[in-house]
Amino acid sequence: MTKRTAVITGASAGIGEATARALADAGFHLVLGARRLDRLEKLAAEVSGTAHVLDVTDPASVAAFVQRVPDCHVLVNNAGGARGLERVVDADEDHWRWMWEVNVLGTLRMTKALLPKLIASGDGHVVSVTSIAGHEVYDGGSGYTSAKHAQSALHRTLRSEHLGDPVRITEIVPGMVETDFSANRFDGDTERAAKVYQGITALTAEDVADVIAFAVTRPSHVNLDTIVMKPRAQLNGSRSHRE
Repeated sequence: MTKRTAVITGASAGIGEATARALADAGFHLVLGARRLDRLEKLAAEVSGTAHVLDVTDPASVAAFVQRVPDCHVLVNNAGGARGLERVVDADEDHWRWMWEVNVLGTLRMTKALLPKLIASGDGHVVSVTSIAGHEVYDGGSGYTSAKHAQSALHRTLRSEHLGDPVRITEIVPGMVETDFSANRFDGDTERAAKVYQGITALTAEDVADVIAFAVTRPSHVNLDTIVMKPRAQLNGSRSHRE
């Protein structure tokens, strides 16, 4: 039996890397995309997958990547991130621009490019890893929360637009997950990033990957629309890693 193919963006670390391992264990052939090709190729060798460089903020990079994907059954839109934690009055437009490019337009580009192949597969599935920040807000997070709200709206609109097509649409909505997300947000300041997780047992990348693997291995008539997951100790998005 031919393996189903899953494409994962942002696959070189964190949730993307963990998802690659989980879906490999579930029997998928993996096509992995990320900017850090050295890390990606090492992971691809471990899971018997294929690695291609991918920058979702670059239309040419997305086009070149998709040309190398002959067929696709599952797309996991995982590439994303945050920069800075400035209040609106101090907003850095370059930070905002990057967050909208990677979280919103990156998801748009990948989904638009692969939807024909997902539908042609006869049993496609689009999974977008958004955030509790796409459903709530918090001080200092307006750039990220606005981008995640837009990404969530884009993703949920697909559910209506493709009702009746052979493609499922699932939004994964994590709260606080301990990965390198905060270190990247704070420009490599690991000490500041570590404070984000003090006093709480956060979710792990593997926790989120397990849920993604569960969603994409349900019977084809079962659509898990939205899955919100948080640490037991987290109530809302004000203390959230993927906020």
